[in-house]
Parts: sequence; structure tokens; C-alpha cells
Amino acid sequence: MFELSKQFRFEAAHTLHRTIDVEPSRRIHGHSYRAEVTLRGDADPASGMVFDLGLFQRALEETRDGLDHRFLDDVPELGPATLENLSAWIWRRLAGRCPGLTKVTVYRDSEGDTCSYFGPT
Repeated sequence: MFELSKQFRFEAAHTLHRTIDVEPSRRIHGHSYRAEVTLRGDADPASGMVFDLGLFQRALEETRDGLDHRFLDDVPELGPATLENLSAWIWRRLAGRCPGLTKVTVYRDSEGDTCSYFGPT
């Protein structure tokens, strides 16, 4: 059994309604994000790969395009732009395209924040 991971980065802006740090959160502001997508499975005997890295890269690029340099409040089916919702949104975009999808983690490195989504149970 292998785990195969790839990362991508994106820059995006959003607002957020919170009970703490209310004013800064409600104003439009942006973050630099990093997402890591992990697949788990056995290597195919013929190819020696869990999943072709070229196909993996294409799926991630298309997903990244839906977030990078976007106003996250306007991204369909995202909801409030939390790390939790970003992780689940990325999962939903990749679930049918990346066999063995195991985990999606979104990092906001500047703040030391991380959230992982493991899919529906």
C-alpha cells in the first residue's frame, strides 16, 4: 500500500462573519493557501504507479483554477470560506477523478493553520 501526495498553492480573498476579530474578518482580505491531496492504493503491476502523476497534476490544476485569484465568497458550492469548507470543496472536485483519494489538507502557512478532510464516512 502506497500514499501518493501532490501540493498546489493558491491566492484568494474572502470575507468571514466571526464572533472574534469581527471587523478585520468582515472586510475583504486575502491569504496564501497551500493544499495537499493524498491518494492511497496499490501500485498497478503494469505501470508501477498508484496513479499517473500527469493525470494527477491535470486534476489539481483544474481544481486550483477554481480557487486561485478568486473572491472565495463567489465560488459556487463553497459556502463560507473556511479551511474546513475549502478542504471539502477540493475533495468534491477531485473525488471522481482521483482514485484512492484519502485526504485533502489545506494550509494557511502564514498563520500556522491546517485543516484536513477525509471525505464522507
